[in-house]
Amino acid sequence: MTREDAAVELPDFDIVANLLIEEGVLAVSPAELHGLLAGQLAAGARFDADTLLRVFLELMDVSALKQETTKLGLIELYQRTLAQYESDDFDFALLLPDDEQMLAQRAEALGSWCSGFLSGFGLHTQKAQKLSAEAQEGLQDLAQIAQIAADTDVDSDEDEADLMEVQEYVRMAAMLMFNECNRVPESESKAAEKTPPTLH
Repeated sequence: MTREDAAVELPDFDIVANLLIEEGVLAVSPAELHGLLAGQLAAGARFDADTLLRVFLELMDVSALKQETTKLGLIELYQRTLAQYESDDFDFALLLPDDEQMLAQRAEALGSWCSGFLSGFGLHTQKAQKLSAEAQEGLQDLAQIAQIAADTDVDSDEDEADLMEVQEYVRMAAMLMFNECNRVPESESKAAEKTPPTLH
């Protein structure tokens, strides 16, 4: 794998926000939408293009997408999120406003992302009881962070550092869930090793 292949970046937050605005989507923010998608993928869900678009319609609470660019943008968001999860370089990222935005806005978006992740994870996981203690604690922490609220009048370096620390924790927690719920069970991987490849 070349370095170029390894570095997968998410579409820009503002681009996704504009797609949603053009579609008249008011029920969900880009951060929450990405959290919902990331939660479903972490729980083991995979979609073909048609199913994926139906899932997005449901998540966004709209009956149809008007723009072809929206469909392509959402498929790209799915593909890149999955590619980041599967990367060996820990490339997984959260779709959040960039650092130029107000701290309060970014904190609120992080809370929305966590809320979306928990909803998406809950939609698909049957494995909550099988998660490690660390992963279960991570889910509880995400539920706390989903309630996050920053003081809109404060934008100090200390608050900035705190937010970055929480954001990194959320990122690592999401990767932990993905790794736990998407591992091939040992019995299956051993069976696969013993099964000779089929010749076509």
